[in-house]
Amino acid sequence: MAGFLDRAKEQAQRGLTQGKQKIDEVQGQRAGADLLKKLGAAYYAERQGTGSPQATQQALQAVEAHVAANGDAFLRS
Repeated sequence: MAGFLDRAKEQAQRGLTQGKQKIDEVQGQRAGADLLKKLGAAYYAERQGTGSPQATQQALQAVEAHVAANGDAFLRS
């Protein structure tokens, strides 16, 4: 009986770990998508004459920092 409970506990632990990893992945993708949206808005504003190149550059640097920290998977979704 103890072996069964140990296996069940181990399987539950694996499920929790996988769930946490998936949540982290989804949160990273959302953050990346938000940064891309901000970059697009900054670029559009710059092209319309209401934004600045500095704002676009800052938004681009934020995207690049996110890619360096989390990878570029959010760019393909």
